[in-house]
Amino acid sequence: MENQGSSIITALGAGSGIDFIQLANDLSEASFSPRRANLENRNATLEAQISSAALLRSSLNNLASALGDRVRNGDLAPQPRLGNPAIADVSTTTGIAPQGSYSLEVSQLAQSQTLASRSYGARTDLVGEGTLNIRFGTVDGASFSEDTGQTALAIDVTAQDTLASIATKISNRSDGKLFAYVAQGSNGAQLVIKGEDGAQNGFVLEPVSTSGAPSGSAGNLDYLSWNPATDAGELRQASQDAIFSLDTVQLTSPSNNVTGLPEGISLTLNATNVGAPTTLDFDTNNGAISAVMTDFVAALNDIVLLLNQEASGLGSTLGNDSGARGLRADLSGLASRIVMPGAQDGEPRTLSDLGLSITREGTFQLDTTRLNATLTNSPDGVAAMFTAGASGVFATIDKLARENTLLRDPGSLGGSITRYQAQIERNEERLSRVADNQEALRSRLTRSFVAAQNNVSQSQSTLSFLQQQIDAFNSSN
Repeated sequence: MENQGSSIITALGAGSGIDFIQLANDLSEASFSPRRANLENRNATLEAQISSAALLRSSLNNLASALGDRVRNGDLAPQPRLGNPAIADVSTTTGIAPQGSYSLEVSQLAQSQTLASRSYGARTDLVGEGTLNIRFGTVDGASFSEDTGQTALAIDVTAQDTLASIATKISNRSDGKLFAYVAQGSNGAQLVIKGEDGAQNGFVLEPVSTSGAPSGSAGNLDYLSWNPATDAGELRQASQDAIFSLDTVQLTSPSNNVTGLPEGISLTLNATNVGAPTTLDFDTNNGAISAVMTDFVAALNDIVLLLNQEASGLGSTLGNDSGARGLRADLSGLASRIVMPGAQDGEPRTLSDLGLSITREGTFQLDTTRLNATLTNSPDGVAAMFTAGASGVFATIDKLARENTLLRDPGSLGGSITRYQAQIERNEERLSRVADNQEALRSRLTRSFVAAQNNVSQSQSTLSFLQQQIDAFNSSN
């Protein structure tokens, strides 16, 4: 006969070893794990989509940056060519494509004033105490006209100053306007002072001596005095401006480094060519442009390959992404896009004029025959396409890269990244709610199971008492 008490105890779980706390954990986990797994899987997919979109966007930015570097370093711009290269070094401003030709005739180079003082016995000779005043201006023959816009110098000279130490003081106190040193030659030691280039950078020495040495002697500071009216051979070179003619128009410059010329031209004048003007013109750097177009096509195809890998159908990471679709549409129309809206009739306007074309498979190729023909027929027009201005090849690619960085444009890669990030944030909020709900369920189950366990414990006590009574009854019979 079945023991009815044991059956009841077994049914209630007493003595079964069940961990009601773990059971509550397991039941709450089982209730919410599918929802949590679904959200986590969705976030993993979104993270992959963000990574792919960011990779495509980075590839565009890298292409724009590399192209910008090539444009800004100037090697794609027309290269200056001087008929007599010994006359000057020529450079142009980045971003400007100069054209045409100029005649250049240099009649005088800029130079600085150089003085060599009367002789001393040695560089260690004392020069005498006082103040050495130096004024700047224009020396014209025996006259001096001060330039009041330049600050005069007043250099204190002590009784201990030597020819060498006063040279150092002149160099240090003049803020780069003068350079002084001591030359030890066959005639003894001489103080040499050089100024800056330019006619207005001449100077006079006006010492005020407080020394007791006889005036005009090497131990009196006035021994260093100089002005053009009393020059006795100390002036070794007079200061002067550069004088040159550009297309027969005479120009001057206080320096041999000349800027501010038409079309961003800069000159470093090296020699004169009076009566024999030389020609300055510009030559399109066909080799550099062909090379950059080859690299440009290869970089575009790298982006196309990456786009095909990341967005080649519904099974790919960005298979249905609006930003990826927008990029593909942009690339498909890139060759025919007008990059020089202001070009004259017959001048290159599109990337296809530079030989860029797209195949039926969606990849790019370079038609070198078309590129060479454009370089031959319109070298200036091609050069203008490779500047850092508001139009041209770089401006077009830079704009394409910037458009795909826009975070609020749903049709751009930047917009896709923003959208995916927002979805991840919403999923994170849902995961937080799932965790809260799971914890609430676990707490409720735990309380219920603990209460049930207490009830079972009480029932077990009752059953144990009943079992004892039954066993006693059975024994008495």
